[in-house]
Amino acid sequence: MKVNKLAGFGAVAVIAAGLGACAVGKKLDSRPNVGPCPVAGALYDVSRLVEVGEPERHENVGFTGEIEGVRGFCRYVGKDPITMQLEIDFAFGRGPKADGDSKTYTYFVAVTRRDRNVLAKEDYAVDVKFAKGASVVRRTEKIDGIVIPRATETVSGTNFEIITGFELTPEQLAYNRSGKRFTMDVKKPADAQAGKAPKGN
Repeated sequence: MKVNKLAGFGAVAVIAAGLGACAVGKKLDSRPNVGPCPVAGALYDVSRLVEVGEPERHENVGFTGEIEGVRGFCRYVGKDPITMQLEIDFAFGRGPKADGDSKTYTYFVAVTRRDRNVLAKEDYAVDVKFAKGASVVRRTEKIDGIVIPRATETVSGTNFEIITGFELTPEQLAYNRSGKRFTMDVKKPADAQAGKAPKGN
């Protein structure tokens, strides 16, 4: 897996799947962390994905995705780097205009400084299969092996953030930033009146 590495904060942050925080055979270190964990969350503008045609109504919605929650767990003592695990809760949807019963979604995980200077970023793909008749699939993805070196012992997790979001097209990003929500189909006024008894004189 390719890892994008950028220098920052006197070291290089690394995101690599499959790296463990402790070596096999080493005694478990019960010392408490020397500081808090980096803040972990979804970047608002890219926390949802919506495929929708014109007009922007429910019947023209294809596949959708939303990040419902992000949890970060970290470990660092002494001069050790910060090692983290991330859990991301996704809700994937299939609308009336979805093409097929499966889709590959792409999302990213990035390590940044608190000023949002990106230290490292990695893309991940998740294949989602919708069962017959199902319109929603929920899944939790786990990312291990996020390693953030610390320049000195005084550098704590509060200096960093772990952010995630979907990789979007320019059109999807503009849709999110517009604050739009697709309109659910509703009955026409004439249909709503159908079956009602006429008013008396």
